[in-house]
Amino acid sequence: MANIGYIQVVRHCNHFCGFCSNPTTPYTHDFESMRVLVDDFVARGYFGVILTGGEPSLHPELPAICRYASEAGLHVRMITNGTRLADRKFAQAMAEAGLELVHISIYSVVEAVEDRLRGTPGTLPIALKALHNANEFGIEININCVINKLNADHLDRNIRYFIEHHPYIRHFVWNNLDPSMGRAEVNQDQFTPRLADFELSLQRALRLLQRSGRTFRVEKVPLCYMTDFAWASTETRKIVKSEERIVHFLDDKQTVRQTEWGHLYAEVCSQCSLRSICGGLFDRGEAYDPAELHPVFVDRDAVVEAILRDPRDPSFAKLSLEEWKRRFDGPPRPSNPEHRKSERPPETMREPGLVKVGKVTDKSRRLFESKRKAEAKKAQKYGVGLEDTKLVSQGLGEGEPSADG
Repeated sequence: MANIGYIQVVRHCNHFCGFCSNPTTPYTHDFESMRVLVDDFVARGYFGVILTGGEPSLHPELPAICRYASEAGLHVRMITNGTRLADRKFAQAMAEAGLELVHISIYSVVEAVEDRLRGTPGTLPIALKALHNANEFGIEININCVINKLNADHLDRNIRYFIEHHPYIRHFVWNNLDPSMGRAEVNQDQFTPRLADFELSLQRALRLLQRSGRTFRVEKVPLCYMTDFAWASTETRKIVKSEERIVHFLDDKQTVRQTEWGHLYAEVCSQCSLRSICGGLFDRGEAYDPAELHPVFVDRDAVVEAILRDPRDPSFAKLSLEEWKRRFDGPPRPSNPEHRKSERPPETMREPGLVKVGKVTDKSRRLFESKRKAEAKKAQKYGVGLEDTKLVSQGLGEGEPSADG
């Protein structure tokens, strides 16, 4: 297996996405607090670490923590909107610090749509410049795309653009919108798509990539909407490979360790041949409709074998299908878990007793308050709601993380 950890380096950002599930908080990291988290991943034998945010490139010590993690033996990745990587010197510094892979988030190649989703004008040309710089300095590039109402009808158009204009990009990742936390929760009507909204354009996009020899992953999309590409589901791959993820949040959730990848299932899912390896319908709120789910009848073992035999996967361990079945097959999971409306992950996903993640200082609180004022103006301009910040802005003493860690 290839377990990968996440560190939220910062929680502020230079964009204002109306569907952000991890918006601004008053928490902050310094190098030492991030170093401790990196050391924990190394001690656990993790394959790599993903530096995320907020916008991680805004942290002044990002190159330093990147270098530390790389020298500790971790495969270092970063999720970014690309703004700072558009600066050639910064891109070079990150490459020299050991950044091996960058996930650059681009949601639409239609500039007006990208501007609307970003809440910031002129972001697309900057992100495209970041692609060029990362490629120049030998950093592997993945394109990250959050599926939402505004881009649901042209996911394939995005792919055609990248194949034509940026042929060096070989891997693409889609994440269906997480409507359960932060700003995404209060703007569900504006941004949360129906599964049927993107089914056709996603299928076209995946087929374009397959024909061009590129690779891809799709997250939070149930297998009945990607049957021909079930092996590319991130949840399915994690289920098959028994992987875990640890995320260090810069908010009151603190550290979350996830080992279960199933979400919401409809009654009809009990008839589906892929039920045991499907993540179901991602929803901890009320945004997605389980009535959109339907059973499929394809060979589960063929899907599993495609995952086990993928030589490009860093977790490739040559486990036979027969051995996998002996380890995996057991009592079926519940067929229809209840909706869980909460800003926090289920308690079973939380990891108590670990080091505190970040802290709140006078400086970080002032930055938070300044950001919130700017965000309130943008929210009014773009007609989006602001998330409730009571959980992360109240009851926090100077220099102290949330007592709820």
